[in-house]
Amino acid sequence: MDKVGIGIIGCGNISGAYLKAMASFPILDIRGVADLNSELAQAKAAEFNVPARSVDALFADPSVEIIVNLTIPKAHVAVGLQALAAGKHTYSEKPLGINFAEGKQLAEAAKAKGLRIGAAPDTFLGGGHQTARALIDQGVIGQPVGGTATFMCPGHERWHPNPAFYYEVGGGPMLDMGPYYITDLVNLFGPVAQVAGFAVTPRKERVITSEPRNGEHIPVHVPTHVSGLMAFANGAVVQIGMSFDVAGHKHVPLEVYGTEGTLIVPDPNHFGGEVELLRKGGSFESQPLTAPYADGNYRSIGVADLAYAIRQSRPHRANGSLALHVLEVMEAFQTASETGRTVTITTQTERPAPISESLVDGRLGK
Repeated sequence: MDKVGIGIIGCGNISGAYLKAMASFPILDIRGVADLNSELAQAKAAEFNVPARSVDALFADPSVEIIVNLTIPKAHVAVGLQALAAGKHTYSEKPLGINFAEGKQLAEAAKAKGLRIGAAPDTFLGGGHQTARALIDQGVIGQPVGGTATFMCPGHERWHPNPAFYYEVGGGPMLDMGPYYITDLVNLFGPVAQVAGFAVTPRKERVITSEPRNGEHIPVHVPTHVSGLMAFANGAVVQIGMSFDVAGHKHVPLEVYGTEGTLIVPDPNHFGGEVELLRKGGSFESQPLTAPYADGNYRSIGVADLAYAIRQSRPHRANGSLALHVLEVMEAFQTASETGRTVTITTQTERPAPISESLVDGRLGK
């Protein structure tokens, strides 16, 4: 099978994980990395032995079929539209856009051009989450009833070298971490039908404690504590809490409830992790992982699946429909908080096909 040429735009903190993981997927041929900061691009190129190029050169290169967009959130749609205009498929870091309107613009542009878009997260394709999906599909927990989704921490200014963008428009815990949780829940349960919630900003300013900007004060322009409910089309109702204002807690990241059992689902920011099942009347027991990609950081598996899908003329899993649906759901918490009303979700999406075989050697579960 012919390789697919990849151009990477954005050489920030997450790019190393992508470049490292891409070596696991022989379908991917990295044609170059680019960044507005050319020194940053040169450093990544040297570290991973790939060419450093300009953004314009990647757009102009006919061997580049997919642009992987690892820019900051507020640039995701602008760069994506440039890629589409250049005739390239595009896959971006999460979220798809900083609001539903611009995400929809990107989706419509891709449709008009006959091109594909995709977006992180792709962690739901990991072995831990695919195992949980298989157990639900087998009916082990019975009829889905609900669940909890929890990410709460004191804030990313503790560790990130340049954390200001987390508190700008397009940041905050819901748009930053919500995609992992909500995408995984759509993978498990299907689409969301309605949202209710509250979004608050307890502090208007944060102090960076990481290097090299330790001690710098940064303004907060987005809600940093969000609590809400998601009513899924299958009838399940899930409580969600996303916060940069909590010192600590004892909640697991994801619990899923059914009439016959409960599943503890691994952290959706990771590909593996323990899956625990409690059958009604029993106790929690660890479950064997029945799918690949549970033993490492495969951040770029969504890009590889997109590449194989192009060659095999089939849908890709971390697709634009899924990412746009998740973006609308995330924005709905803010709308619900501002209006005091439940918000009906307008987009529909299919549950992505499960992965039954390995992507490493090109064998894909269709």
